[in-house]
Amino acid sequence: MPFQENHFFNRDASWLGFNHRVLQEAADKSVPLIERFNFLSIYSSNLDEFYRVRIPTLLSLQKLISSTTSVDYTERLKNLQDTVYAQMQELGAILTDSLLPELKKHHIHLLYNEPIPEIIKQEIRAYFFLQIVGYLQPVMLGKSKSSFLVENNKLQILLVLVDANEQEKLVIVNIPSDVVPRFFAVDEKASGTQYILFLDDIIKENLQYLYIGYQVKATYSFKITRDASLDLHDEFVGNIAETIGNQLQKRETGLATRFLYQPGIPLRILYKVKTYLNLTNANVVAGGNYHNLKDLRSLPIKHKQALSYPVWAPSAKQLKNDEQSIFSLLAEKDLMVHTPYQSYYPVTRFFSEAMIDESVTEIYVTIYRVAADSMLVNSLIAAARNGKSVTVFVELKARFDEANNLKWAARMKEAGVKIIYSIPGLKVHAKVALVKRKENGRTRSYGLLSTGNFNENTALLYTDHILLTAAPGIVRELELLFLFFGFRKQPEKSAGAYFDHLLLARFNMQEKFLQMIGDEIDAAREGKEASITIKINSLEDPVLIKKLYEASQAGVQIQLMVRSICCLVPGLSGVSENINVTRIVDRFLEHGRVFVFHNSGKPKVFMGSADWMNRSMYHRIEVCFPVYDEAIKNELIALLAIQLADNVKAVTINENMQQVRKMNGGEPIRSQEKIYHYFLQKS
Repeated sequence: MPFQENHFFNRDASWLGFNHRVLQEAADKSVPLIERFNFLSIYSSNLDEFYRVRIPTLLSLQKLISSTTSVDYTERLKNLQDTVYAQMQELGAILTDSLLPELKKHHIHLLYNEPIPEIIKQEIRAYFFLQIVGYLQPVMLGKSKSSFLVENNKLQILLVLVDANEQEKLVIVNIPSDVVPRFFAVDEKASGTQYILFLDDIIKENLQYLYIGYQVKATYSFKITRDASLDLHDEFVGNIAETIGNQLQKRETGLATRFLYQPGIPLRILYKVKTYLNLTNANVVAGGNYHNLKDLRSLPIKHKQALSYPVWAPSAKQLKNDEQSIFSLLAEKDLMVHTPYQSYYPVTRFFSEAMIDESVTEIYVTIYRVAADSMLVNSLIAAARNGKSVTVFVELKARFDEANNLKWAARMKEAGVKIIYSIPGLKVHAKVALVKRKENGRTRSYGLLSTGNFNENTALLYTDHILLTAAPGIVRELELLFLFFGFRKQPEKSAGAYFDHLLLARFNMQEKFLQMIGDEIDAAREGKEASITIKINSLEDPVLIKKLYEASQAGVQIQLMVRSICCLVPGLSGVSENINVTRIVDRFLEHGRVFVFHNSGKPKVFMGSADWMNRSMYHRIEVCFPVYDEAIKNELIALLAIQLADNVKAVTINENMQQVRKMNGGEPIRSQEKIYHYFLQKS
């Protein structure tokens, strides 16, 4: 059937729906108090990125396409901004009506739009002069436009002064939250109350002591959000690392996309500031009195752990014999690690053993996002110094991790690691590694393939799956992939060396997924059982969505778990009535991508780095990999079944993009908790 525009959700509206689901966790009184503040922080951080990444794209489309398409981007932008405004009102209500009163029950008083109590003013003034004032950089606004640039998302105060002649002067004062903690705590012993103050309020309270001879008429907080895209072309001129390094310096002063200000600023003053700071094209948005609420994660609350989630230590018994080489274990059978429920130890063991094992000759790794003090990269540096051939593909275009990747690339290069940089026009989002080892006079290879980054820090927070394997077909094709990275020459099917096991975006991924969906369609039309279960972060690619619609129309039962963007509309009569979409938001970030096709009772199971996004299919190198071990395959299917049964933290998305809580008629099932206890019992 022909598909209509209303058969697809708008990706940005869908994403805002996901962020609203995060906000709902902050409102949920069953969530520990500190974690509710953390969810507010995550919501705020997500929204900042939305204004840095998506709003610039929509503004560009508004200019370039509106005249040649039926899509009204001006109206779309307005609808998105209305949604954000409503959510921000909800955030304010959650904070003031629920979270702050709950804190007070624990004798913790976060001052929010409140005067500073007299009893602590002297201590606050001392802190201002000793710890803050040296970092202030006030700038007085002149009559003409200024070359002064407010950096991205840096907090500012607009200070309105009146001199002895009653002349009004405007001053911009930075809030140095990048060098001074955003919050300051004071324990008032007489009452046993802990007062927590915003850095913003401490500065506003004491500015009068800097401007003697002036009357401080008013203070208003504001910040400017800037376009986060880098000006990179498909073909780089000169050194790519140098090019990206230069562009990073410009990012913080890029095109302003949002001017977020504290309500109450008189329009004439608002206009002066806009003109002076050259903010003509920025979206002017009234926010709250405080911005960058992502900093709420750093609240210096006493007895913090008692108000947080109980500790879930990862189970640590995947390796039954620590004295046996991990490579000899993999020679016997595949190993799967499910983070954060299971320890990341087998992954670090894989790389640390490769570093010192005299039989290991070559190591190949892709790097997209790694920890700031990465154990993986330190192991690779040590391996190179031990005389092993180490090749690392470093994706320098990993948004917001460019500087960290540049740092590590330079350090590895100094140690003798061969560095392969980004491919023009593509991002390499694959998370794979290959180790070659001499065994009995022959070379044997071992692979490590992950749904998430090689990052020991996020492994404690993100649900991912990592396969360690010596399966000949998989490791042979990993070698083909690294040859492509090195020589930029795509293997040809006719040459006999191509990808039959791995699914690679830009090679065969979309084609193979379409084929497997097609097989389920054929089975359904023959009256056989047919089903598809997919867990991904985002679903946008119209080609794959249309194929899922076709499968639904044929009678294939489709279960989707989509954490974030979902452009597929479920439950449409004659289109998608056999498709159910679930979203789970809980203490861990659902990050793994898993694909299960019924295949006449012999399930085909794949995992990998790829979401079904346009960028993933057409502008990235992604890797999805098969699971051949029957025990691992059955375990993955069982984990998905637990998540689909979740009736505590899961919602279903209906045809109107509403997030509907599952009816909890029977036993409450919180999937992350149940999976944690499953692995705890297993260990």
